[in-house]
Amino acid sequence: MSQRTNHRTLYLVLISLFLFTGIVVFSVLFLIPKGKEYRTLRLESKKEQQMIGRAQAEYDRVNEKLEKIKSENAHTITAFRTAFDPKKFTKNNDQDFENLYLTEIEMADHNGSFKVYEVNATTKITSPQVFYQFLEKINKSDWIIAVNFPIYFERDEDRIKSSFTMKVHRSAI
Repeated sequence: MSQRTNHRTLYLVLISLFLFTGIVVFSVLFLIPKGKEYRTLRLESKKEQQMIGRAQAEYDRVNEKLEKIKSENAHTITAFRTAFDPKKFTKNNDQDFENLYLTEIEMADHNGSFKVYEVNATTKITSPQVFYQFLEKINKSDWIIAVNFPIYFERDEDRIKSSFTMKVHRSAI
């Protein structure tokens, strides 16, 4: 029996030695290199996560600023999207003037985003106050309009005649 025990012990030692050698070889050839690669990738991942965090914070800050600007300028944004209607313009502003004429002027050197109109108006008042109210009304209108200078005023008895040109933004829609 003792010889049998010795063979079992020898087989057990040999198998244990073989397994131990296999584990060491497996560790040296696969685990250690992959561990180093894992650590390197983990550090790169942390750096990228920090960069993503900074970029997200910047995006949130800029987006918040954009939303604030959008809300402050909602009327202007809507005005840019609204197509200019000369008939509606004349109808809206006709009560301020005795006569209001709107004539489109063809220009060869504009880029197509603006139309130029000449406005001739006659008021029944002796001061240009109505005209200034008209300019305020244009500022609050549904269109983007720029009144060009000079503005000509001419007195005709108890009336004031005015003439000026204005650029009207043409909607791209």
